[in-house]
Amino acid sequence: MITYRRMTLEDVPQVHAIELKTFHTPWSYQSFVDEMTTNKCARYIVAEENGRVVGYAGAWLVFEEGHITNIAVDEACRGRGIGLGVTRALMQYAANMGVAYMTLEVRKSNIVAQRLYQKLGFIELGVRKRYYEDNGEDAYLYVCQTMPEVDPDFREQAGEGSEEA
Repeated sequence: MITYRRMTLEDVPQVHAIELKTFHTPWSYQSFVDEMTTNKCARYIVAEENGRVVGYAGAWLVFEEGHITNIAVDEACRGRGIGLGVTRALMQYAANMGVAYMTLEVRKSNIVAQRLYQKLGFIELGVRKRYYEDNGEDAYLYVCQTMPEVDPDFREQAGEGSEEA
């Protein structure tokens, strides 16, 4: 069974291992540590199965906007809906924090990710020319204005990246 929860510093090694296997230009280990310890806008959700992180999604939440930074699923676990689930969980968390809309960039060649975002209500807003430094590929800019309903029982837990609630 997959569960979704807020990412902690203890998750960074597993998250970074997934990052390394997923992206052409992966974030550094230290970048994830910094997201957890110094970026007060950062919120990350992990998908966990049997005590192991199998996916994650992160965003920067600034007032009413959420910008998704990265989403990845362990290669062995892909095709099971984990990417959809962890992104939904992130969007719910963002909505609970007052976010009214979310944005992201996605490679023009990443059709799988584009389909996932479209399932969640994201629409293409434009193109960022030569956005990706590794190969100069263009990115689509997506936006979603149909956020989940706020959970009235939500209370953000204190921890890395959050203020005391």
